[in-house]
Amino acid sequence: MRRLAIVDAGPLVAATLTNERHHAACARALRDTSQLLVVPAMCIAEASYLIERKAGPMREAQFLAGMSSLDVLAPEPEDWARIAELVRQYANFPLGGTDASIVALAERLETDTIITLDRRHFEAVTPKHCERFRLLPE
Repeated sequence: MRRLAIVDAGPLVAATLTNERHHAACARALRDTSQLLVVPAMCIAEASYLIERKAGPMREAQFLAGMSSLDVLAPEPEDWARIAELVRQYANFPLGGTDASIVALAERLETDTIITLDRRHFEAVTPKHCERFRLLPE
């Protein structure tokens, strides 16, 4: 059975831009067929913005065209309360809405795996459904 993994914006950017420091590791993690990848829609928006800023609109368009092969999920109506709760709970951190949407989606889908470069945030968050998150790439 394939493990379900939630994909953060950072690995999407790094896998898209070959000059990014973590390009190879992120590209490998996103090509790993042993995992079923789910991308929160808010992460697509964040990655799209960052790619356009770093590499221009043509590279952004190429990135967006590639999203058709991924399972992209928007927050469900009940997720918004949890996203807001997480932003309030970690206000001094701050966690932020996009990262909170990743946590809410991981909880809803009951997965402990997140593909991220943001170890600081996701190591600090205590999810409701598991002891801690498993973060990739390692």
